[in-house]
Amino acid sequence: MLRKLYDWTMRLAARPDALRALAVVSFAESSFFPIPPDVMLIPMVIAQRARAWLIAGVCTIASVLGALLGYGIGLYLFDTIGMRVIEIYGLQGKVDEFHTFFDQYGLWVILAKGLTPIPFKIVTIMSGAMRFDIPTFIAACIVTRGFRFFVVAALLRRFGEPIRAFIEKRLTLVFLAFLVLLIGGFVAVSYL
Repeated sequence: MLRKLYDWTMRLAARPDALRALAVVSFAESSFFPIPPDVMLIPMVIAQRARAWLIAGVCTIASVLGALLGYGIGLYLFDTIGMRVIEIYGLQGKVDEFHTFFDQYGLWVILAKGLTPIPFKIVTIMSGAMRFDIPTFIAACIVTRGFRFFVVAALLRRFGEPIRAFIEKRLTLVFLAFLVLLIGGFVAVSYL
């Protein structure tokens, strides 16, 4: 089953409309969607290594635009949509604690959390709720998301074939590791 899913993902990554789908996923992930764009970014770069910088750029721009939506949710709709997203992650009891932490380390929270598998949407929503300085927020999102996606793209561009061979040979292990990271991000967010 994993082999079929992997093959389907690789075919999807090579399609002409893959960049548009990556942009949608990356945008949504920064504001409300639970699946990180790496699910598409990695196979797309492996399938089209010559387009690695374009793929990482689209992922970054869409993620920053999605972060602005998350910021807007936090700023204007925190009590409704923002709290609903936070409740989905089981963090409603930690909002006050996050406010205090964000007050002290706001920029560093954005920079650190943007690099990790911790759901970035929590950071973007809370940034809006805390009325964090918007130009600084945008700059931090560009730096942190750009760094994350361009490092992944650079590694895959440089070592694409060995990585692809490793993934294909150890597909179950790679899938389980990805699940551990994804679930670990959700668990880690509850210990902000």
